[in-house]
Amino acid sequence: MPMKKQKGVITMKGNPLTLVGNEVKVGQPAPDFEVITNDMSSVKLSSFKGKVCIICSVPSLDTSVCDTETRRFNEEASKLGSDVVVLTISMDLPFAQKRWCGAAGVKNVQTLSDYRNTSFGEAYGVLIKELRLLARAVFVVDKKGVIRYIQIVNEVTHEPNYEEVLKAIEGLEK
Repeated sequence: MPMKKQKGVITMKGNPLTLVGNEVKVGQPAPDFEVITNDMSSVKLSSFKGKVCIICSVPSLDTSVCDTETRRFNEEASKLGSDVVVLTISMDLPFAQKRWCGAAGVKNVQTLSDYRNTSFGEAYGVLIKELRLLARAVFVVDKKGVIRYIQIVNEVTHEPNYEEVLKAIEGLEK
């Protein structure tokens, strides 16, 4: 029987892990955060204002589930309009993200690193205390900077529900 998700707890292969940081809710303004791009420059969520943002957090691009998820969102992003951006945030170093994107042919998802100061992980409550990695989660932020959808995947080794995410952005891009 699946374990019911407790506040601030997820699992990895059935073992409980603790999420730290602020809990965000649908309908609230999306907290700003600062992460590192593949060229080592800083970028904030606020720099994407006026766009619908699908923000995916993953433990590491170098794992099979994160690889599959990011490739799937890359494919989906190619079908979305220019008013939608897909950001994948991990604790991977920017050099590793750049290498992975090149090897995977990912061009429609912007990979960003939270390794420097865990700004995103703490602001969105998805920093895994025991591993200093990010939980698998998806947030949808509308053009006005309001959180419209949240999916924190209970078991880190599982993929998110892609259809739910895509349904959540319907109408937001207009």
